[in-house]
Order: sequence, then structure tokens, then C-alpha cells
Amino acid sequence: MRSFAGLPLPDAARIALERVQEELPAGRPVAAENMHLTLAFLDDQPEQMLQALHQDLAGIRAPVLTLSIQGLETFGGRQPRVLAAAVQKTPELSRLRNQVRSACQAAGIALARERFRPHVTLARFPRYLQPGQLEKIAGFLQAAAGFRLQADADCFALYQSTLAPEGARYDVLAEYPLEG
Repeated sequence: MRSFAGLPLPDAARIALERVQEELPAGRPVAAENMHLTLAFLDDQPEQMLQALHQDLAGIRAPVLTLSIQGLETFGGRQPRVLAAAVQKTPELSRLRNQVRSACQAAGIALARERFRPHVTLARFPRYLQPGQLEKIAGFLQAAAGFRLQADADCFALYQSTLAPEGARYDVLAEYPLEG
């Protein structure tokens, strides 16, 4: 089962990010119900591994996190593939991510080494942009440079990711509360 651990966004944050998406000049917006911050991508895992991981994730104790979204960015180099809202990396967020990754390893799930760039994916761009779209995206990023948002995350979750031609669908398998 393709899966990941992440922080779901509160409704108010998703609504604010949907407003940003409305101005997007190109790309396919991510559905609001799919907006999250990935803590660990698990790839395909057998169900028994995810059950073992569930037990380890349930033991994590961490405080409620205040996510500070500061601006927008693209990933993919000169030919952007993804538009994302940049989330400030805090010690508390990094600690939670490390706890989740440790739980994955304890459950026998090997994770790829990757640099942690906390973000919320807002849209995906096609492999090849139409003439003029790159400039429109650059203008959009410049206009949205001052975008700021704070949101409290009171839980993290284990998700199943199902790929489909119209985009991925994420279903929560289990939620784990963060303490206030």
C-alpha cells in the first residue's frame, strides 16, 4: 500500500490556500482535502508493516505545532513541476519529523535519505508548459511573494495514497493527536 505520514491542515488554512490557487495561471491545483505537510514518504508497504508502524506512531508525544507558511515556491528547476507553500522549519517540526522517521525505522521501513524542505503542495505543472506560461507563473510568484499564514496542527496522520489519472487521492488510515 502506497503511504506516507503527514500533518493535515486545519480548515481555515486550506481555505486560505484555496484562495491562492484561484489566481494560479497554469497547472492542476491539489484538492483542498489533499493538502498536507509530508513528514515521511513510505512508498509501497505491506499492510502488516503499516500495522506495526501504527503502534509506534501512536506512542509519539509531541506538542501542537504552529505552522508558519511564508511565501510560495516551485520545485523542479527551470521547468517547474510543483507549486508549494513554504513552511518555516522549526525545531518542534523537525523533532516531530525525526520521531516519525525513527518510528518508521523501528517498524522495519527503510526510508530514503532526503533533505527536509517543509511545504504544502498546491499545484502540479505539466511536463511541458505552453509558451508564455512560465512567465505567467513567475508573475504569479512575484505577486504572491508576501503571502503569510499561520495555522495550528493538532494531529499528524498515516495516509494511504492512491494514484489515478486525475490526481492522487489521500485517505487517512489513522490520526495521532498532538498535545496542547
